[in-house]
Amino acid sequence: QVQLVESGGGLVQAGDSLRLSCQAPGRTFRTYAMGWFRQAPGTEREFVASISWNGGNTYCADSVKGRFTISRDNAKNTVYLQMNSLKPEDTAVYYCAVGKGPLIVTMAGGFGSWGQGTQVTVSS
Repeated sequence: QVQLVESGGGLVQAGDSLRLSCQAPGRTFRTYAMGWFRQAPGTEREFVASISWNGGNTYCADSVKGRFTISRDNAKNTVYLQMNSLKPEDTAVYYCAVGKGPLIVTMAGGFGSWGQGTQVTVSS
């Protein structure tokens, strides 16, 4: 299990922006895809975005496409989720995860290690 450390969550108003960060230890991070998921109370964990090992490919869920951007800096072992034009329905605990391989995946089963989550709350 890889220890992932997420940060950047908080309470914001609708229309604001936030950037989440997730740092993973060790150089092996650089050879795996990464992803972000979210889970609101009473709902199942939902895929948000994924990025390939070298950042060459990204994919975002339709619900966030055009507003959220996933990126990574392998030199810093960090993956980011830039969230713009936030909506109240974006309120959730956001989790980062390490993929089981180098290519982007969208299913939770394609990820092997998960962070503890960071709360994002968007008020209307």
